[in-house]
Amino acid sequence: MEARLAAEVAARASYGRLVAFLSAKSRDVAAAEDALGDALRSALETWPHDGVPDSPEAWLLTVARRRLVDTLRHNHVREAAAETLKLMSEDDDESTTLPDKRLELLFVCAHPAIDAAIRTPLMLQAVLGLDAARIAAAFLVPPGTMGQRLVRAKAKIRDARIAFEVPDASELSARVEAMLEAIYACYGTGWDAATGADARGADLIDEAMWLARLVVELLPDEPEAKGLLALMLHCEARKSARRDDQGRYIPLSEQDTTLWSVEMIAEAEHWLAKASTARQLGRFQLEAAIQSAHAERTRSDAVDWPAIEHLYSGLVSVAPSVGAFLGHAAAVAETRGADAALAMIDEIPASQVAAHQPYWALRADLLRRLKRTNEAGDAYKRAAGLTEDPAVRRFLLARLERDTVD
Repeated sequence: MEARLAAEVAARASYGRLVAFLSAKSRDVAAAEDALGDALRSALETWPHDGVPDSPEAWLLTVARRRLVDTLRHNHVREAAAETLKLMSEDDDESTTLPDKRLELLFVCAHPAIDAAIRTPLMLQAVLGLDAARIAAAFLVPPGTMGQRLVRAKAKIRDARIAFEVPDASELSARVEAMLEAIYACYGTGWDAATGADARGADLIDEAMWLARLVVELLPDEPEAKGLLALMLHCEARKSARRDDQGRYIPLSEQDTTLWSVEMIAEAEHWLAKASTARQLGRFQLEAAIQSAHAERTRSDAVDWPAIEHLYSGLVSVAPSVGAFLGHAAAVAETRGADAALAMIDEIPASQVAAHQPYWALRADLLRRLKRTNEAGDAYKRAAGLTEDPAVRRFLLARLERDTVD
């Protein structure tokens, strides 16, 4: 039992570092994962009898490296001889410090040559070691389909000889943005699950938080990485207040702020302040600043809507999206009235919002405020029909009954 626990701990702590190191040498992520998998199985077989080594990570690296060398020799991979010699020349001394190549691996997963839709699953598997079935369940994709997509992505890395390196200054900003987008997509998938849409992916929130912290650690001078971590911390701080004891959905404006985590809010503010010192404002910093403004309710029990409107205006300029535009309109409703906000969202092309649930929920609320009861009722029904969260659906239908009654 002790040996199994030690292997599990080593796998969790070292998986990404080992795969990144082996992949950087071989340019073959799949082969590196297979070699490490063999090493972990070997650890489970030998450690109970021989004892846990003083450095489990170094032991796993030595065994995995040998397995990878054998694989390259057997498969006759292009340039295998040179890569094999490179691998064999590494010092097998267990005291050797393992270079951390996880940042390079993250950049590879977010490379422009990799399909954007597979970048997040690729990070989850290559850096965190999640299996394809678990990733498929989180992203509501058949396991076989997800497995094939991951295999194709890894083959692309190998065949295109994508370099395991930190991009130069001319490419760094775009590549960092792609990497952070992938991590945020992971968080968003977990968020949807945690709110009741599909509980199978709820643990992705923890994985996304872990990845965000890793990027902050590996890119200490990147303000947007700190902004993303601050944004996610602010959102997580309110987790306990989103449902009441009966599981009913509680909108942000009605949440009990005493249930918000002051520790997470404080940490979020720390990272947001750190990000601001770079004076390089970006999307995630702006989104975190908006959440920070909402967090002021813990101190003043009031919301500075003009400040939030201003921040959303900046967000729409820096990173225009339907979500940002709707957030801006919601703030305008508080500062300039529902009629001004409704005029704003009426400008969005219908094709972009026909199946966009937040649009219909906001539209219903604005029409309610304007006492356009019949139209509000139709919008409430549309919003309720588009959500996959049963608690949100019940909330909207209750508002429909309450707000549209004669």
